Amino acid sequence: MNPVVVIGAGPYGLSTAAHLKARGVPVRVFGTPMSSWTETMPTKMVLKSTPDASTISAPGRGHTLQDFCDAVGEPRLVTERDLVTLEFFVRYGEWFTERLVPEVERVRVASVDRDAREFRVKLESGEELTAPAVVVASGLSGFAHVPEVLLDAAPDGPSATGPVSHSAQHTDLGRFAGRDVLVVGAGQSALESAALLAEGGASVTVLARRRGSVGFGAPPRDGIQWKPDSPVGRAWSLYAFSNVPGPSAFRYLPEPTRLWLVRKVLGPRGAWWLHDRFEGRAPVVQGREPVAARLDTATNRVILTTRGGAEGGLRDFSADHVLAATGYRVDVDALDFLGPGLRARLTRTGGSPLLDRGYGGSVPGLYFTGLPSAATFGPLMRFVCGTRYASPRLAAAVTARVRGTGAASAV
Repeated sequence: MNPVVVIGAGPYGLSTAAHLKARGVPVRVFGTPMSSWTETMPTKMVLKSTPDASTISAPGRGHTLQDFCDAVGEPRLVTERDLVTLEFFVRYGEWFTERLVPEVERVRVASVDRDAREFRVKLESGEELTAPAVVVASGLSGFAHVPEVLLDAAPDGPSATGPVSHSAQHTDLGRFAGRDVLVVGAGQSALESAALLAEGGASVTVLARRRGSVGFGAPPRDGIQWKPDSPVGRAWSLYAFSNVPGPSAFRYLPEPTRLWLVRKVLGPRGAWWLHDRFEGRAPVVQGREPVAARLDTATNRVILTTRGGAEGGLRDFSADHVLAATGYRVDVDALDFLGPGLRARLTRTGGSPLLDRGYGGSVPGLYFTGLPSAATFGPLMRFVCGTRYASPRLAAAVTARVRGTGAASAV
């Protein structure tokens, strides 16, 4: 049996590979472990998720975040008040890799196509191979969203050193010390970026496009809780989406409802612990929508024209740099390593692939996990804890397929 190919070595790719290996399925995993976390996030970032929601699913015991704490001799992170830093989580992911998927190959996949029987995979190293199934676990790569209007001030596209960037293009916001930065957005990424920028010596303004959209979660409370707990927070809706059979049931909702819930549930909001770091650091302008942007070549500053707000009408903002913390939008066409023929054959829901219960797309043998699966299985797939649900089911489906013992839909 030729190995199954897993594209991506972040939490979802590593977890999927570990579950496949536990079932005796040979795999080849391509990518740099945890690269989406080390290359697209500021080094001083803190995860929004709790320790309980930050464990990567493994097929056996001994590989939780708490097990890692024990292994490296550091205090356990257990309660909702224990914060998981990016640096610590990356170390955990690398430890998980060493123990369960040490054979990860640090090479990028250049292209994937399919003939009548199998997939043909070409690596950037020049190697070509065939595979009975391919799992796309490439994380956020290619999905960063920058509103078109902002790109009018950046004709060469967003970049960390240009006039406009996306928050995913920065690992060190200290480069903006002494400069004026306009952060567009209202979620965790926007508010934490603003706090880090201010702490690094930048002058920051936050532009929230919707009125009343800047807020923070409530801090954990001791004693009796009247709302059910879930890996991503205390609320009936979160409990429903993050506990079995929540993700399975989510698939059967009407498409408009599914897509609306993915956007709205766990929508823009800062973590409770960010409030004190952010408060007083940056003025917030709410309810103003960017309608035009240009680069003033005389001053090399971005002039952003907005409409709305309490006073209505137009208002200009000037900044040395505009940072778009405007999230991610899944678009199958952004996965350009998939051949055009493959992408054309994929049935979509919104911009995401529509998946069966085994995480398989409409091209037989092609599977998706992580963010691209959220439009089918719900907002839990945007978080590391989604690996608990996704990885065992995807691995079972792939195993059944490559061994010819059943279809994905039988999982």
